[in-house]
Amino acid sequence: MDRVSKILRAPGARRGIECTAPTQVVLSTEPNGQEKGLDASVENANTYTVIAKPRLLDRWLDKVVEVSGSEFIYLVIVIALLTWAFLGIPFGRSKTWQVTISDAQAIVNMIFDAFLMRQQLNSHHSLAVVAACLRSRISSHKRMLKQLIRSGKYEKVEPTRFHELQQTDFASELHAENWLGRMSTAVSAFLGHIATVFGFWVCIFIWIGFGKYCNWSNTWQLYINSSTSALMVFILTFLANIRERHTKYMTKCLESIWEVDSALELRLRKATGDKIENAAIVIPAPKRSRIQHGIDYYADLVGTLVGIAILMFVIVVWLAIGPALHFNTNWWLLIDTYAGLIGLNDGFVLRNVCNVLGDYENEQFALVENDDMDMLARVADNSLTCRISVRVGDICSHELTVVLGAVTIVGLIIGASAMGWSVTGQLLRNVPPSIIESFFTMILITGHNIGEAKRRVDLFNVYLRRRKLVSYVDTLAKETATRR
Repeated sequence: MDRVSKILRAPGARRGIECTAPTQVVLSTEPNGQEKGLDASVENANTYTVIAKPRLLDRWLDKVVEVSGSEFIYLVIVIALLTWAFLGIPFGRSKTWQVTISDAQAIVNMIFDAFLMRQQLNSHHSLAVVAACLRSRISSHKRMLKQLIRSGKYEKVEPTRFHELQQTDFASELHAENWLGRMSTAVSAFLGHIATVFGFWVCIFIWIGFGKYCNWSNTWQLYINSSTSALMVFILTFLANIRERHTKYMTKCLESIWEVDSALELRLRKATGDKIENAAIVIPAPKRSRIQHGIDYYADLVGTLVGIAILMFVIVVWLAIGPALHFNTNWWLLIDTYAGLIGLNDGFVLRNVCNVLGDYENEQFALVENDDMDMLARVADNSLTCRISVRVGDICSHELTVVLGAVTIVGLIIGASAMGWSVTGQLLRNVPPSIIESFFTMILITGHNIGEAKRRVDLFNVYLRRRKLVSYVDTLAKETATRR
């Protein structure tokens, strides 16, 4: 019973993260070239590696999530959307044609919501570990730099001279994106721009304006439902692709940072003879309200094997009841209805989790920067669009907004029930969530763009500061040798 209780309480837990950066070892040798005092198997780890998860099923699911964000899947879905759009020329007035994209969106929406949630949780954990490892090594750097300054062999330099220091042994810049990555980033910036979001709502109000002339018919509702469904399929797959692409780019940047950071530690250990291992750094779990804990619980369920299992079960049940309903319009709309309600809630939760975890990551990298500034002390604007985007994102990601979203879902269910779950009733229930979900996926891209831009600046500054410190140690080492 205790084991079952522990399993049920596991989702939503935010535990502290502990990390120790691999200690770089100076391998001293005898005159004959053999190592002394150390095992010959000792090797310095100077490359960033992603820690594999212990469970095979988790590793399998992460691989599936990675494939879902691949260029191949993205291209397949774009081709499918274009095919559907061209088929609309002869079949545009057919309800089957319009319902098809709605059902496709429903299934894609449920799958990609789970995958996007897992992407977000994986990225957060990875960046938190990176921040902890950087701080672990910084503590050793500060200790050894202090030893060098106190020994009198090294001295502090003027700020202007320090800024002029360059280290040519490493790349002058971090890894650059290829043309496809730059194009995707440009499209992401367009989709997440506040002007694009504003244009989306202009189109919605134009559609509402035509309602009276279309007698508020089912066809009128299907038009916007189909349009927002197609838009959502595109944005969800694009968001998965751009996140996966940025994750790979971030990994390559971290490889460069790890290389120069390890080189700095090794140089300092050679200069000081310091053999103290890097200290363990613990990042405490964030403090959360009960509402936020409930949101995190749901997010973990969606982004884990449990969520995928529930998703598969729902799809199987929907297919199983098809013959009983003669695969009629109501049957087709059932999966859309379910996905619309769940997707609406997932949209609120995704934005909340993205914002909350992003703020937590910002705090950890701020600590890295503070430690870096303290280490350097031993040796030596936002646009209106950005501010509006951040403000809108903060409002949409607030925990109370998530609660309001859940209340809205209950209201939509009551409304559809009062209309006997007829086609009109289901459409009235489907259209508002479809519009809101489309809006939230655009806001998700906005939040991702802002967070990604900040993280790139953070990593570039971390990399640049370490290059200069390596140059500082090398330059003064040469000057010291020359004086001797």
